[in-house]
Amino acid sequence: MNSPEFDKFAGRYNHLLKDPIRGWFSSAGSRFFHVRKRDLILAHFRHHKMDPSRMTYLDFGCGQGELLGLLGGSFSEARGCDPSPQMMAEIRGFETRVQQDPLRIPYEDGRFDFVTAVCVYHHVPPAARARLTTEVRRVLRPGGTFCIIEHNPWNPVTRAIVSRTPVDADAILLTAGSTRSLMRRAGFQPHKTEYFLYFPERLYKTCGHWEGLMRRLPLGGQYAVFSRLANG
Repeated sequence: MNSPEFDKFAGRYNHLLKDPIRGWFSSAGSRFFHVRKRDLILAHFRHHKMDPSRMTYLDFGCGQGELLGLLGGSFSEARGCDPSPQMMAEIRGFETRVQQDPLRIPYEDGRFDFVTAVCVYHHVPPAARARLTTEVRRVLRPGGTFCIIEHNPWNPVTRAIVSRTPVDADAILLTAGSTRSLMRRAGFQPHKTEYFLYFPERLYKTCGHWEGLMRRLPLGGQYAVFSRLANG
């Protein structure tokens, strides 16, 4: 999570993400990937009969704000933070704050009901991940939900794309099992792991229901781990 590095990438970030395989998977740039994340998160809340409109939301490591823009309107309040001010420069309609220290979240204790970290942890040195997860616990209210979404290292296509993407030059991928362990050590209770992005956009439109049946198979391009912070 090197903020000067991502400031350097900001002006050409979408160009640097371009990859023939990635382009074959989604014809509309990154939007399809962010829409899938939005839908997965909202489905989680519907399943647990939780109303996002009564909740406050933070997307930390929000980057250019793609997920924040798609998801934020479902919550009573949505905010973002990132180490790179240049990455956040074009975000409109949401408060954003710069993480002056990449391992510290610039909000007060118990501020949010829901926090996401989307493709953040693979940029964090493994030795620093526990500290960052403790920071998430600090800004969550008791009973709050934390969701980590990451690239799935068991998927060979994902590994190939990551290995040749300049913005992922520092990436150290982590498995869903490692993510759950990290959460538990910080005091969270992981309760759901879901693998997704099995199908390219053009097939997902007709075969998307199969992803629901395959969500426990560790083969999707990415995964989401949802966890709760115990009350009290």
